[in-house]
Amino acid sequence: QMGTGTFISPFSRPRCVAAASEKTKLTHPGKAILAGGLAGGIEICITFPTEYVKTQLQLDEKANPPKYRGIGDCVKQTVQGHGVKGLYRGLSSLVYGSIPKSAVRFGVFEFLSNHARDESGRLDSTRGLFCGLGAGILEAVVVVCPMETVKVKFIHDQTSANPKYKGFFHGVREIIKAQGIRGTYQGLTATVLKQGSNQAIRFYVMTSSLRKCDDPNRAMNPLVTGGFGAVAGAASVFGNTPLDVIKTRMQGLEAHKYKSTMDCATKILRHEGLAAFYKGTVPRLGRVCLDVAIVFIIYEEVVKVLNVVWKTD
Repeated sequence: QMGTGTFISPFSRPRCVAAASEKTKLTHPGKAILAGGLAGGIEICITFPTEYVKTQLQLDEKANPPKYRGIGDCVKQTVQGHGVKGLYRGLSSLVYGSIPKSAVRFGVFEFLSNHARDESGRLDSTRGLFCGLGAGILEAVVVVCPMETVKVKFIHDQTSANPKYKGFFHGVREIIKAQGIRGTYQGLTATVLKQGSNQAIRFYVMTSSLRKCDDPNRAMNPLVTGGFGAVAGAASVFGNTPLDVIKTRMQGLEAHKYKSTMDCATKILRHEGLAAFYKGTVPRLGRVCLDVAIVFIIYEEVVKVLNVVWKTD
């Protein structure tokens, strides 16, 4: 759609702006915040078991020795010991965090991209990368680091002989009581690096993919958007899983062993080898591809509805 009063999302196809006879108006950041929040909340409820397995495998240190023989064994042991609900341990921390995380991500990206577009409203891939980087860094500091710290501690706690966290709010109180607010910001550097690179890669791939679509005159099918999202998610997984492993280790119950992000990376390499930096890649790949695909689809569809019911002229 084109013309006065029409708003496009950050992932709308460039032909919308290139062919417009009038300057195309962009998605209002408020719509991006609302649509992103809804998309994030729905997505995490669907994909959390893969996040749980990924985290357990990353926490499973070689020196201990390993508790799990692989993805299937991790799922089997968890279900046997805690039932199916055990695969959702730590979900509450991500539900509470995913809504503001996605809201911040899309809201900031929309704000930055609105200022980065050229006079016709076009956003090229390089600018999309830097807008994604900015969105990823801010979401890491504001939401992701404390959310991920609590989630990792909850999941790690379940492997203890006597789990001490009874629920989300009880766990947060215990963490703050023992370590202060700083206890919820463990691995901040690794988290910023991970989230910044995540969103830079994803928004770059999405922007590039949508620009290269063969048929610019046909409306984008949600499944096509989801397919591009899955590719973007996969690219980010292969691009920064080592950072994700380091972040997870620094947020676990054994985080006191590491003096810094570099110290953590050095010890993993020295004691477990290069392969340890890619622990949990397969479950993370499944989770992230679903995550990004679902979020992009829901985001696009919610924005379409908001454009009808929320006029921001």
